[in-house]
Amino acid sequence: MDIDGGGLRERKKRETRIALSWATIRLVVERGLDNVRIEDIAAEAGVSTRTFSNYFATKGEAIAARHFERARSIAEQLRRRPADEPIWTAVTEAALAGFALGEGTPEKLVPDDQWLSGIRLMVAEPALQSEFAKAAAAAEAEFADAIAERTGTDATKDLYPRLMAATVVAAFNVVIGQWLDTEPSGSMADLLRDVFGRLAAGLPAPH
Repeated sequence: MDIDGGGLRERKKRETRIALSWATIRLVVERGLDNVRIEDIAAEAGVSTRTFSNYFATKGEAIAARHFERARSIAEQLRRRPADEPIWTAVTEAALAGFALGEGTPEKLVPDDQWLSGIRLMVAEPALQSEFAKAAAAAEAEFADAIAERTGTDATKDLYPRLMAATVVAAFNVVIGQWLDTEPSGSMADLLRDVFGRLAAGLPAPH
């Protein structure tokens, strides 16, 4: 009973963390970072301001947590992929599943112009850059561990899992940047498949 209860508590805590992060992003995209209060975020998520403070110290930390949760979801999906699946295929499928976290399917991630403009402003906000960097470092560590498990290597000693994890994080940055900069925005799923397909092929030079 204690184990089950502990697992349930951890799942609920993670759900609350994701809900608070997503609520923060929605409000900041709509209003701008300086026009959103902690009280607004708590109300949007249906919790108290104290609950927000139990999870995050700042709005920036709450926003960046969304990126780490996506990375953790992708790492979990990677661990579940068939053992005989080629590594880049497994990463691609895990990414497609992870990018749908709380947002429907990757194919449906086509925002309207107002939402897209807000996202662009948010990711360019100087006050958020350090939090995004922390989230990227944590994501890279998650990917390295998952890749090491899959390939029978050691993430603390071997080059391969660390190099591949860094490549995956860089690829996600390219995908998100391309998606935000392209007008009209296309399919996130197509971008993910394109980028990881090129990496799987050894990143050949364009013709």
